[in-house]
Amino acid sequence: MQKHILAAAILGATLLSVGFLMNAKMDTRSDIQRIADAINSNPRSTWRAEESPKDADVAYRRRMFNLVIDDVPAEFDAQPVHDLTSADIPENFDSRTNWPDCQSIKEIRDQSGCGSCWAFGASSAMSDRVCVASGQKDQRRISSEDILECCMICGMGCNGGFLYPTWLNWKKFGYVTGSLYENKDWCKPYKFPPCNHHSEGPYEDCSKYHFKTPKCEKSCPNADYKKAYKDDKIYGKEVFNVKGGEEAIQKEIMTNGPVEAAFMVYEDFLAYKSGIYQHQEGSFLGGHAIKIIGWGVENDVKYWLIVNSWNTNWGDKGTFRILRGSNHCGIEGSIVAGIPKL
Repeated sequence: MQKHILAAAILGATLLSVGFLMNAKMDTRSDIQRIADAINSNPRSTWRAEESPKDADVAYRRRMFNLVIDDVPAEFDAQPVHDLTSADIPENFDSRTNWPDCQSIKEIRDQSGCGSCWAFGASSAMSDRVCVASGQKDQRRISSEDILECCMICGMGCNGGFLYPTWLNWKKFGYVTGSLYENKDWCKPYKFPPCNHHSEGPYEDCSKYHFKTPKCEKSCPNADYKKAYKDDKIYGKEVFNVKGGEEAIQKEIMTNGPVEAAFMVYEDFLAYKSGIYQHQEGSFLGGHAIKIIGWGVENDVKYWLIVNSWNTNWGDKGTFRILRGSNHCGIEGSIVAGIPKL
């Protein structure tokens, strides 16, 4: 009798173990996938996550979010005072339609497998401001590659950089022209190829790359470009921190063009697909630099319209929206901009 009871107990335990293992094996989702499912099943969520994002290892994720938000340099200029009032600020604003001839504003760059978001947020906003300041005539782009290679006060290259010194260096030493990978229009194109950032696409997955910072070249590697490096420099006339919160940021964008901003990235952001991002799930990864080009309201929820540097495969064709007006994830706390010297 005891043998039968023991056998039954062993059989029951075996079946329980098999059932547990089968259930464990059935849940093959990555941690990002589980986060995405939790967000999409939340009826109160204001955004949608990618159902099956390409997932990279944790070390790669943290390596890519290494922006340092440092103190504002004493050499920075005073923030411009604008004549605009609260009544002048529209409910919706998009720099792409406000300055339709500025091609740089429509451009989505790709930092590839290099922690250079700090260079991309800056170079992209600077390029837009060159065009805006020229009355939409000057289409030159500021080179992300030149900033990455040759800005000695900016940080650690592909291993991260500082938010404010990148702009101060623009005023002191200038940057040459350059745009996307293998682009032949300007002096110094970006050296690293596009890749898939937490998304499906035609490229290699970014986690396969770990590029080292290139050596500073004070020449134009683009043989088709006939201007000398030193003669190709574009300088900033003024550089400044935008303080004062939501309205101050809006007035600055309306007057002079897009700005660079920094925010805190959590794991759920990697799976963003559409809607107005609000952090819900996952651990903190680090700081990230981007470009704010506008704002709007959807279903009574205010948002910032932002361009990322992960090509058009990620998010909403390379852009995303984030909650506006409450400094969500620090998005309104570290804004930097400048006026070009033309």
